[in-house]
Amino acid sequence: MILKNYCLKKLFSIAIAFSLFFTINNTFAHNHSANIYAILVEDTSGFTNAADFGFLPGETGVNNIKALQGALDKGGTIVISKAGTYKVSGTAFIGDNTSLVFGNGVVIEKSNENGRFTHILLNKGALTRTYNHNITITGLDVRVNDVDLPMSLIYGLRGHVAFFYVKDLRIERFRCSGLVNGQFALHICTFEDLLINDVIIKGKKDGIHLGPGKRFRISNGVFQTGDDAIALVPGDWVSANPEFGNLEDGIIENCSDIPDDYLEGAFSKIVASAWVDWKPGIAIKHGDAVVSNGRIYRVVAALDNRVYKSATQPLFDSGMKVLDSINWLMFQKDTIHTAVVKNVVFRDIFLYSKRVPFQVMSYSNKWSHSYYPGALLPVQGPLSFENITMFSDNDKSLISVTTPINMLYIRNSTLKNNWVDFGHAADYDLYPKTYLSFSNCTFTAAGNYTLIKNRSKGKEVYVKTTGSIETGKNFSAGVEEGMGKIYIDSDLTGLKMSAATKNKK
Repeated sequence: MILKNYCLKKLFSIAIAFSLFFTINNTFAHNHSANIYAILVEDTSGFTNAADFGFLPGETGVNNIKALQGALDKGGTIVISKAGTYKVSGTAFIGDNTSLVFGNGVVIEKSNENGRFTHILLNKGALTRTYNHNITITGLDVRVNDVDLPMSLIYGLRGHVAFFYVKDLRIERFRCSGLVNGQFALHICTFEDLLINDVIIKGKKDGIHLGPGKRFRISNGVFQTGDDAIALVPGDWVSANPEFGNLEDGIIENCSDIPDDYLEGAFSKIVASAWVDWKPGIAIKHGDAVVSNGRIYRVVAALDNRVYKSATQPLFDSGMKVLDSINWLMFQKDTIHTAVVKNVVFRDIFLYSKRVPFQVMSYSNKWSHSYYPGALLPVQGPLSFENITMFSDNDKSLISVTTPINMLYIRNSTLKNNWVDFGHAADYDLYPKTYLSFSNCTFTAAGNYTLIKNRSKGKEVYVKTTGSIETGKNFSAGVEEGMGKIYIDSDLTGLKMSAATKNKK
């Protein structure tokens, strides 16, 4: 009897224990499931479907731009997933911590329902020159549709997609077709930390146009553009950038330059500029800049090369103002005097187009005078060119230089009948020396070949070639010193003998 009672008590205790275990376990499981569900709801709530705001393929451009703006104002990640052509007839503004994702088959087409306009996308801070942060654009496919207005909201900002004052910007899988002669596909100015990857751009104007900025990478691009594929132009025309400054620390890699039926630019134009302080009686032309009262002012005038004399100092805070018949633009609040490109690497570049691919230059024409005589020299560089392959048979320079530059490196590249050309822009007096290195390059020209042409009076160029491969029949390299000096240390046939002869003398 005692044993029986003991067994019953034991079974009862075990039953209670199991009951408590299952109760606790079920409660935990229920709470855990609720937590998982809450997490899933919380995660998915971070994604905004632009269609919920009325952004749809069948809508008008007017309605679509309102809908897209409504979605962008939510921030976070905005998704446009339904394939189709979406018309837009205005500018959508994108802010901080925002990702805009376009699915496969989504095309954004400019529509002139309200007349021509400039930007499809512009960061919100651009209008007040306030930095925006952490923006990603993925899968944007733009069809220009002949809707082209070079400038509107900000003087000098010309991109169909534009960013001005931005940090941490990423653009992936970008497409743009139908560029005409006014606007650039992408225009980014005054930035830090820029990544552009996987782009195909076609048309008559610039593909990617960069003003001043720090730390950038452009990768995996195909360009079929009449004008510059990639313009590195911190010292550009007054109508082609809204601010001056240096453009530095960049990589441009794995890009192809495809011929277009209209050619006037370069694969990459690399433009410097320098200006002076305002003083009474200063002579100025369209595009010239001066520093005055803690600001930079630029002249906006007719494209006729007319020279103006300034007697009244520009001091105003913003916009444009006419003084002494001179139309001044308050360009930026700064006292810098030069804008240059430095520390940039080009690598794995495939050149099919018949143009001078790399133009390191200063303007001296009716559109702009990059250098004001007597200003500080805007010395560019170092610039590196690695694994550059010339496929076209154009008898033109690989690199043309009309700006001061300290160092040029050409590595592991294949050249046909192409050379490095040193010219002389009209506004400069004397250029500083340049060091030029060719290492592990292949030269395919047959017969006599010119490595360097020096057309700059008094210009000194120091050249070194190592690890060269000569594949052309009877190859013999030479240089044209012009009115300058070229100092040679070379392993190339022809130059090797020339250098030895000079050393003996």
